[in-house]
Amino acid sequence: MPETTLRSLVDDLASPDPAVRDDRAYAALARLVQEGALGADDRSWLAVEMLERLDHSRVEARAFAPLVLAALVSAGDFEQGWVEDVTRWYVSEQDLRGHDPVLGWVHAVAHGADFFGACGAAGVGDPAALLDALGLRLVAPTTSVWRDQEDDRLACAIALVLTRDDVDEATAIGWLGHSRAMFAAGSPGPVPAEASNTMRTLRSLHVALDEQVLRDGEPVAVPHAEPVRREIASLLADVTPWFWRPRTA
Repeated sequence: MPETTLRSLVDDLASPDPAVRDDRAYAALARLVQEGALGADDRSWLAVEMLERLDHSRVEARAFAPLVLAALVSAGDFEQGWVEDVTRWYVSEQDLRGHDPVLGWVHAVAHGADFFGACGAAGVGDPAALLDALGLRLVAPTTSVWRDQEDDRLACAIALVLTRDDVDEATAIGWLGHSRAMFAAGSPGPVPAEASNTMRTLRSLHVALDEQVLRDGEPVAVPHAEPVRREIASLLADVTPWFWRPRTA
């Protein structure tokens, strides 16, 4: 592919116009990656550009970079440093808008989750690090209550990591320690946004683990689904003791 064409698409990922950024640039880049239309050098260059975009001044550029990286992962490209760089951005990103009436989809929480979910589905990256990044995003202080299914996208990413055979039980539940610590430190009064986001994400995950988690549209086993569900139930029971309690054996 001509370098000028590829660079133009990358530049357009920072456009405030959703028709340019989402409908044209991202869609074209994802298609090129998925169809194998980019050579190794172009894919490597694209990955480097996306990692640099995580520090971009515009949230649109930051939020769409992990989506392109997710496409690269799904196509078979991966470097461990990607997880470290995306995690650094993901847990500290402050602009958590979902759909903006002017900018269209920003969706940093969902797009970052998609990257970690792609790593989970592809079986790459340290699963403990992937789960830890998602767990830290849940509890990161924020004033934004997610409204555009960010909770479901994050729960989906967690579930995809949990489908891996290299996840032992300790790893499968270890990331929940961040949520437990946050709930334990809570006090009466208005529910912090991050606590509300966490509760809804965990509820979504609890339901999914009792049904059929899908990977590429097909049901896939979650080896430690039951202990994860029990741990989530224990956590959620603590924040709604007036509503329900976990079953006893």
